[in-house]
Amino acid sequence: MMNKLSPQQALEKYWGYRSFRPLQQQAVEAVLAGHDALVVMPTGGGKSLCYQLPAACGIGLVLVVSPLIALMDDQVAAANEIGLKAGALHSQAGEVERRRVFAELNRGALHLLYVSPERLVAGGLLDIIRPHLGLFAVDEAHCVSHWGHEFRPEYRQLGPLFAGFDGVPRVALTATATPQVQKDIIAQLGLRKPVELIGHPDRPNLIYRSFPRYDQGHQVLEAIRQHRGEGGIVYAQTRKEVDRLVKTLARAGVSCAPYHAGLSALQRAKAQDDFVHERLDVIVATIAFGMGIDRSNVRYVIHANTPRSIEHYQQESGRAGRDGEPADCILFFSVGDLVTHKMLSFREEGISPQRRRVIERQLSEIGRYAISPVCRHRLLSEHFGKPYPVETQPGARAIDCGACDVCLGETEALPTEEARLTAQKIISAVYRTEGRFGAVYVTKLLLGSSDERIMANSHDSLKVFGLLKGTPEKAVRAWIDQLIVQGHLAVTDGEYPLLRVTQSGLDVCKGTETVRLGHPVIRSAKKKSRKAAAELPTGPEETLFANLRRLRLLLARKLSLPPYMIFADSVLVSMSVLKPADAAALREIKGVGDNKRDRYGKAFLAVIAGADPESIADEFPS
Repeated sequence: MMNKLSPQQALEKYWGYRSFRPLQQQAVEAVLAGHDALVVMPTGGGKSLCYQLPAACGIGLVLVVSPLIALMDDQVAAANEIGLKAGALHSQAGEVERRRVFAELNRGALHLLYVSPERLVAGGLLDIIRPHLGLFAVDEAHCVSHWGHEFRPEYRQLGPLFAGFDGVPRVALTATATPQVQKDIIAQLGLRKPVELIGHPDRPNLIYRSFPRYDQGHQVLEAIRQHRGEGGIVYAQTRKEVDRLVKTLARAGVSCAPYHAGLSALQRAKAQDDFVHERLDVIVATIAFGMGIDRSNVRYVIHANTPRSIEHYQQESGRAGRDGEPADCILFFSVGDLVTHKMLSFREEGISPQRRRVIERQLSEIGRYAISPVCRHRLLSEHFGKPYPVETQPGARAIDCGACDVCLGETEALPTEEARLTAQKIISAVYRTEGRFGAVYVTKLLLGSSDERIMANSHDSLKVFGLLKGTPEKAVRAWIDQLIVQGHLAVTDGEYPLLRVTQSGLDVCKGTETVRLGHPVIRSAKKKSRKAAAELPTGPEETLFANLRRLRLLLARKLSLPPYMIFADSVLVSMSVLKPADAAALREIKGVGDNKRDRYGKAFLAVIAGADPESIADEFPS
């Protein structure tokens, strides 16, 4: 197929990098030495290079099992852009493409073949590729685990299929796996004494915020207005909420589109294509969207509803800032979301008691993450079995991360005694009304509202009436949610959920159980994050950077490619500052490999020298 290269040589030739990211080199060297490996890296950590680079080194054909067609197609295009031969076999591949893939397979000319687990399990393919096979790579490997957040039954059949290929190493890769899920991946895929490379899950460039939700449309719009003209993803729980948010944002002039299962495949493909190709700033989606998205310059991810688990949140919020630059991850929390998730999940036919317990645990975990006035980076890191900060030694003091609402002073914990008294007032109100009412009613009761129902029930005569008078309504609602998540109150099932007091809640009232409550802090000027905004060129370099971005966009549209596949923003920044005058100097820039230098170098050098981006793009061959 090709002359064999060392990992370092291949890294420089194809990717234009001179150094590896953490764990990449160990993963590549492990599989090249014939060992199995489990690789857990955060989104944006460079997992795909761990199996693409062995292909570039000449290991033979790398068979990549991937769960989403969009993800396969993007990775095939990206691999072909840097000079590797890649193809994909899936239900939407046309006859011409299938013939091309099989022709290159038969010639031994293919480096990477992407397939869905369903296609592989269907049979026949492994016999065809057996003579060329050098590595099995299972992407999104958490899908194999019952304990994971996106279980796919077909993934369970991969281990037995691999068993007939003793001499072929296997690498399993994921961004989100607790220690329990890691063990399950190893067992289910039959990894043999694997090299376990478990990266730290923390993404220091992401700024996490979690706030109570009280007005979904308004809160989402205000968050987006902090990022005018930048790319972002908004996640909502249902199709109806997606459509409602799109209408709200569009009326406010936001360039956006919906993405959910109620749209046709053509409509979904267009929305995704417009977003990835930067013709669209915002995509509003259900959780069906995101796994296959490789737009690196997403500056924010907003969860308008609470996700189903911390694993889901880590993966979905991880779509932000894949270029390493600062990005915002904002969660608007409501207990009602957890109730809805539970109701919908338990409706699934044939759901086992074990799976029910997993779902309940996951909902409890994401709820505690959302309401706890504790450093978000620390909570996420510890959930995945890692200490925070990254350098923490046993007994070390926790530090201010400078990159979450708690450490930035936007959310504060109530003083211990104030939290206890506030909780006791709320729990007493639920107890005094005998668990016959929901959160809205109890809130009005505590605020001393002259609501007709309260008067009709003579509840204005209760001692708890008006106990929190003068407190903002949204603060009381948020505290009720926090008490539910902490188990001091419970919510009944059904269309109209009612509150009731638990034994833990009674213990809070007796003073034998501790409670912690937090609240958003309104400040005239928010404390700035230590994660400064990306350092973009200024002065003449700023103009050049804008021209290079313009050229990239024009070429991307001409070639039907996402702009990031041509060059990342960081590469354009380097070009603007260093101003290379020839191909050799251009090749020295990090992220410019041989293939991209040869294909795009002349055009970008011309713009650096002062040429007009429009005319250069017009002359560029299609």
